[in-house]
Amino acid sequence: MPVDQNAPLRITAFDWVPDFARGHVRDLRPRWACEEIGLPYATRLLSVTDRPADYYAEQPWGQVPVIEEDGLGVFESGAILLHIGEKDERLLPRDHKGRMRAVSWLFAAYSSIEPMTMELATVDIFCAGEEWAKLRRPGLLADAGQRLDRLEAALGERDWLAGSFSIADIAMVTVLRGVAASGLLERRPRLAAYLERGIARPAFAAALHAQLSDFQPEPVAA
Repeated sequence: MPVDQNAPLRITAFDWVPDFARGHVRDLRPRWACEEIGLPYATRLLSVTDRPADYYAEQPWGQVPVIEEDGLGVFESGAILLHIGEKDERLLPRDHKGRMRAVSWLFAAYSSIEPMTMELATVDIFCAGEEWAKLRRPGLLADAGQRLDRLEAALGERDWLAGSFSIADIAMVTVLRGVAASGLLERRPRLAAYLERGIARPAFAAALHAQLSDFQPEPVAA
């Protein structure tokens, strides 16, 4: 629970990714949201190495996740979190001010923090060893540190970004997991504690387990 192959909501995910990406593919976000509110979901697993041609009509770049529910298809994990959040105030407040606080922080995770984490991944994983990456890394870490300092100041002493736990925290916690290995959170104890609070939630553990359980040891041939 809540994985149920008969559920009306279906999440598309990959059946295999390289080891470094396991636990970080973005279908983790809607899985976590569903786990938080006990919303059952089915899964459709695609081959990352041989995606069906017609899938690009659902997701123009062939990425995951995509959800389908009652004839509605939604792609991009932020849009999917909003769709699921509309179902339960435990994920998205019903009062306008609370809702907009959560939505603002949701966008901040995607627009102000995640691009930095993706560039770090490019430098440290995909282009590690290349001369330009070695030259870029010190400046990138400095820029990222300044961005995280502002995030930590904005969080302050609160447990969660928008007051109560919300879809904004699902987005931000999963983004911050991507910089944990860089050491950037070691000097920012409030952000480190925020990340730990997020991944300590039972719903996160259930979502992570479900994602990891779906991965095959080797790419599945079409």
